[in-house]
Amino acid sequence: MSKATETAVKLLESLPEETQETLIEALRQLVQEAQDDTKWNQLFTDREGLIAAARKARADVAASKASEMDYDRL
Repeated sequence: MSKATETAVKLLESLPEETQETLIEALRQLVQEAQDDTKWNQLFTDREGLIAAARKARADVAASKASEMDYDRL
């Protein structure tokens, strides 16, 4: 575990449990977003990955598994 992680854990431990839970949930969401960003970056860096993603999108549209983009959720 890095020093930064150890410091963050100590800071969290100093807070009330309810606050810890709230912050941990926010951290989970941030980590998930970072993982998603990493996955997308890998797909778009790799031409084959981009082609595979486009094929999947086309297949989803053809199989009526796709829905219109909700711009309010961006």
